[in-house]
Amino acid sequence: MTSRHRALLAGLCAGLLIWLQAPGLMAAPAPLVLGEREVLPNGLVWLFSEQRSVPLVAVNLLIKAGALRDPRGKEGLAHLTALLLTQGTKRRSATQMAQELDFLGARFSAGAEEDYAMVSLTVLKKDLGAALDLMADAVLNPTFPQEEVRRKVSQLLGSFETDEDEPMVMARRAFDQRLYGVHPYAFPPKGTPQGLASLRPQHLAEFHRTLYRPNNAILSVVGDISREEARDWVLKYFGRWAAGKIPELTLPPLPPLTQPETRVIDKKITQANIIWGHLGLTRQNPDFYAFQVMNYILGGGGFASRLMDTVREERGLAYSVGSTFEPGLEPGPFYISLETKTENAAEAVALILREVERLRTEPVSDTELADAKSYLIGSFPRRLDATGKRAALMAYVEFYGLGLDYPRRYPELISRVTAADVQRVAKQYLHPERYLLVVAGDRSRLPELPGLPAAGAKERTDAHK
Repeated sequence: MTSRHRALLAGLCAGLLIWLQAPGLMAAPAPLVLGEREVLPNGLVWLFSEQRSVPLVAVNLLIKAGALRDPRGKEGLAHLTALLLTQGTKRRSATQMAQELDFLGARFSAGAEEDYAMVSLTVLKKDLGAALDLMADAVLNPTFPQEEVRRKVSQLLGSFETDEDEPMVMARRAFDQRLYGVHPYAFPPKGTPQGLASLRPQHLAEFHRTLYRPNNAILSVVGDISREEARDWVLKYFGRWAAGKIPELTLPPLPPLTQPETRVIDKKITQANIIWGHLGLTRQNPDFYAFQVMNYILGGGGFASRLMDTVREERGLAYSVGSTFEPGLEPGPFYISLETKTENAAEAVALILREVERLRTEPVSDTELADAKSYLIGSFPRRLDATGKRAALMAYVEFYGLGLDYPRRYPELISRVTAADVQRVAKQYLHPERYLLVVAGDRSRLPELPGLPAAGAKERTDAHK
């Protein structure tokens, strides 16, 4: 049995077990809908799914206040605002909040990604009222104490120092900065050292006052509770949350990438950390599903992918290689990453270009297509095998407009993908003629790479910016 078929079999078995074992979840696949939807008078969209298998309730609040909303020069504002929700309110200090959560045995967290912020709660059904009181207090009444802001900023700044020791992290940072310019996607959600250092409690308070509004949020409730009970709790704690005018989101244009570009982060290490790629898709793009199948075949399928077969199995150039795409409200990046010996960097890049071009010019085989679709469909139930996962997925599909019947439609959307579709999206969205190549490694030992000047010549680099 080949590595590709072992990976496929593992995914199918895992998916099948979840479908068979989840109590009451997949018993009737025909009406497979995530839950119910209602919009409250204050504009809050709330979603509900009754799941009686365990005595838990998961509550997720998605706020459309991610890093896309970070002002220029204040990168990290969205993430820091979300983090500080758990660090003190008008009624509770950070210590009191921690003590209450510990007493309840609840899981409570907050943070922000590129497109949105998320506040998540999981608690026993019997303690739901007390936990919701704390959650609502955190969301509606944070105080952003100056000392807590300083402490969190110090922690985040320390993480940037740690990043300097991770060549692939540095390569990805340089990749994003060139690909997106001054667009918020250019920076990690945690921000930049300069942006974080500029933040003060009043900046967080203003960001919260403006964007943390019910008409800018999605609340999902999943677990051992009836719809009537859930609605009563939602109205009690979020029904009087005041709506507000949400400023229009305006974003800078993305810088063009018209030819191959290579950038080097010079680090005296024995391995070359390589990222090759360019802009990808938005999440709402109807080609997402064909692209997902294509990406699985190219490098997203682990041991079942072409890149793994070629770069690792056949040539032995890397322990791991893969392709990734990160679609969002804006076009997310598509990239291939690997780590190889410095002297093998040129050969590894040549193999990447060869496999990308092969997808664009030749139809994938029937076996590859069937394997990819079977794995993607078979592994989908993993996104529904816990109350917290289901609550998060419900908020996600609402945010991106995918519909609460997404679990029913997803297998159909994947199964409809043809070999012609895979080749079409490869030709349309993969660009071997205009890409960005970032290499973190020893510049003096790197072989000739596309667009890379001879060693010692002046070159373009974003090494530590």
